[in-house]
Amino acid sequence: MSADGKPPTGLRDLDEIDAVFGSLAHSTRRHILQVLAARGGTLTAGELSSRFAHSWPTTSRHLGVLLEAGVVCVAPIGRERHYQIEQQKLGDVLALWLRSIGFEVRAIR
Repeated sequence: MSADGKPPTGLRDLDEIDAVFGSLAHSTRRHILQVLAARGGTLTAGELSSRFAHSWPTTSRHLGVLLEAGVVCVAPIGRERHYQIEQQKLGDVLALWLRSIGFEVRAIR
């Protein structure tokens, strides 16, 4: 641990990589991201739920894993919760991992 009580940067990086890849390990969570991307990047909880055959608690559990990993964020708007992909976080962690295994990563804009 460093003086501020946080793990060293390298260990924090590994924790972030593990969290993101863990969140992407299940096909439903990858599908949620694909649906969000295909539908303009933001959907309400109800809109997301209607895209899947499983129950709302199952969808909610998958969204919780994505939220905890920082791959999606949620904004309450009125009575609805709007989910959105955290593109910067997802891209940064994927680039960090790719660089760690020897890939050259360039920004694409």
